[in-house]
Amino acid sequence: MGAVKNKRMPRAVREQQMLDAAVRTFGQRGYRSASMDEIADLAGVSKPLVYLYLNSKEDLFTACIRREAVALTAAVRAGVGPGLTADRQLWEGLRAFFTHTAQNPDGWSVLHRQARTHGEPFAAEVAAMREELVAFVTELILVAAREAHRDPSLPEHEVAGLAEALVGAAESLAAWANATPGVSAKQAAATLMNFAWAGLGGLMENRPWSPPPPLDSHG
Repeated sequence: MGAVKNKRMPRAVREQQMLDAAVRTFGQRGYRSASMDEIADLAGVSKPLVYLYLNSKEDLFTACIRREAVALTAAVRAGVGPGLTADRQLWEGLRAFFTHTAQNPDGWSVLHRQARTHGEPFAAEVAAMREELVAFVTELILVAAREAHRDPSLPEHEVAGLAEALVGAAESLAAWANATPGVSAKQAAATLMNFAWAGLGGLMENRPWSPPPPLDSHG
């Protein structure tokens, strides 16, 4: 019966079934240890069919990275509704990020661990996703900062580094939260929100921290 169902399954649905199996296998076993036999068996199809649809293990892994990257960025963008205050936008974006990575731990493992450690072109795929997230966060902070300062010409580089740091912190915290029992997505988001908004709140109120003058070398 299973074989008959597979034959009647639309190609797009069957391909997603293969990608589901591949993400689970790559995420849990790692790229090197995962086998095409194992992926095909988990997907309920033959190994030749996997190769027919997705060409090679490398192409299959790349397809997994792209699918998971699109899903993550879409989740973050969908979480940030229009018309929200700056802190609420950041909060909703962080909560969407941590909720998605918690609900899709294998996909997050593929993006955060596997793709980055097996060279090009895999690392480049993840870098592209990360650049999109950083650009999105930069725009969120920039719009809020320009409104708070009443300065539409506030340069992007003033906040770009903050966005880069925030995305990096979110990535590390998501990996920690997924590996730490009892830490919810909401708790992880609140942790980073409390850490980040102390600094961003000062920026919005035009009172950024400045480095102190150098100590007198003789004193």
